[in-house]
Amino acid sequence: MGDEIDPQKMKRIAAAAYDYEIDPRWTEYWSNVLIPPHMASRSDVVDHYKRKFYQRYIDPDFIVQPMSSSISSQSSGASQRSSSVPATENERSRNSGSSSGTYVPQGRTSSSFQMDKRTVNFAFNSWVFAMSIFGILPLVPKSISDKAYRLSLLGATFSSLFSLYTNFGIPRTWNQPSIHTWLQSVIATREFINLPYSIVLVTSWMPFKFALIPVLYWSVQHVTKFLRKNFAHSILFRKYLDEPCLWVDVNTTTIRILSSNAEVALGFLFIISLFSQSRSIIHTFMYWQLLKLMYNVPATSSYHQSVWSKINRTITPFINRYAPFLNTPISAIKKWWLR
Repeated sequence: MGDEIDPQKMKRIAAAAYDYEIDPRWTEYWSNVLIPPHMASRSDVVDHYKRKFYQRYIDPDFIVQPMSSSISSQSSGASQRSSSVPATENERSRNSGSSSGTYVPQGRTSSSFQMDKRTVNFAFNSWVFAMSIFGILPLVPKSISDKAYRLSLLGATFSSLFSLYTNFGIPRTWNQPSIHTWLQSVIATREFINLPYSIVLVTSWMPFKFALIPVLYWSVQHVTKFLRKNFAHSILFRKYLDEPCLWVDVNTTTIRILSSNAEVALGFLFIISLFSQSRSIIHTFMYWQLLKLMYNVPATSSYHQSVWSKINRTITPFINRYAPFLNTPISAIKKWWLR
């Protein structure tokens, strides 16, 4: 008679054998992990975050052991800056960062209070999801649709602010160096990008309804993560919501590509709106600055660069053939864009 096989041992073997390099979610996940360079090059640290990724996206029942004390003490100044990482890991990172000057929330919270924070964030995103549906569906009356459009963007603004505060806290001191350091740590995250996106659109007089596509994606992503983490064993969840949530996780890349296309197309709509009576030069300028940021930060760069490459391949032959005089201003715009 043989010994009983340890299921966690089999899961560890499966996690080690998983091909992370071909999964685009791993690239995005790892790009949003801020740790010192000397730690990022260590294979044991990389393997630990790969196991966390495997637990989050592949097998929620997989138990990840904490890093050894020697590793965790060296990386105490690092914190997880990604909306895709569970809030429990964010809490551990923030607690460990207190000894190295990392910017952390002022208070130390219990696990029950952390659950309250996650629940509040879930409530925000559920509201945004519902309002986005009403705002984007063509069958909804225009008066209701317009109000839902504004309310969804307003909810997305508060949700982004709450996520930034929960994940990154506030600067320890309100002087220029501290604020600058704090901004450098958050400006490349998806949570921060969502904030100016929502503010620009909610303050604009032009109701671009398909601009809700990225907002709908953010809210669906947060809602599905919360449901799968907290209601995975519920009979009602397994019966009605498990497959939709799984579909969202499996098709994350496709949804992100659709969202990036909508964000870029919205920039051109802002330019077209300059010829209308509802034009706003300030909003157009702000949104194109945001597009430039999306093109360069790791959280969105791969998707936006793919969209712009496709646009470049499509229009370049026509410009060279019918309007070669546009090559000079386009080159100047590209230099500004890549600066």
